Amino acid sequence: MMAVSAVHNDNASLFAALNGAAREQGRGGLREVEDRFLKLLVTQLRNQDPMNPMENAELTMQLAQMSTVEGINKLNAGLEALMGSYRASQTLQAVGLIGHQVFVAGDRLSLSSEGMAIGGMDLEQAAAKVRVSVLDAGGAVVRKLDLGNRPAGLSRFVWDGKDDSGAALPAAGDYRFVVNAELDGKAVKATALTLDQVYSVITEGTGISLELAHRGRLSLDQVRQIF
Repeated sequence: MMAVSAVHNDNASLFAALNGAAREQGRGGLREVEDRFLKLLVTQLRNQDPMNPMENAELTMQLAQMSTVEGINKLNAGLEALMGSYRASQTLQAVGLIGHQVFVAGDRLSLSSEGMAIGGMDLEQAAAKVRVSVLDAGGAVVRKLDLGNRPAGLSRFVWDGKDDSGAALPAAGDYRFVVNAELDGKAVKATALTLDQVYSVITEGTGISLELAHRGRLSLDQVRQIF
């Protein structure tokens, strides 16, 4: 009976290892713990009291505990492999964005060499009246664009680079814009979107980021539209 008691005590400490430290030991450590468990189980069966043998339920429970730990470790390993494959695929897709123009949240307007600028907006709901006010570096309104009605979601507009009097403004200027949208006399929430160019892709522990020409570093999920 002494031998049986010792085996039971050792068995308890073994299950503590299986459910705790074994997770940190990796596959090699888990295999070593499993071998110890099987050896102890065989010893326990050999030294059990013939008048009071181990019940099937107890044996099944011990085997199930070991199987559960092994299954969890295999599941974790499978998930890690899947996430690694997903991150690699996401990186390859992100690299394809280099050189492309994208819409991200922002109110900057950049005049091209042709004297044109493209801006965007994301409307929470459809609007009957949408107006864009273009501002110069000092915050003064230089042009008002009446865009009429716009549907909910993403839409864009083009500014010809001229002020309200029709005079062309310098391309090197620092311009911003404000979107005002209404429906039945009530304001509609609008997020201004600026057009920017992707320079590079950055992979790091927190995910994938894009280096943009004007906005700097932004996470991939902040891109609203790609051109």
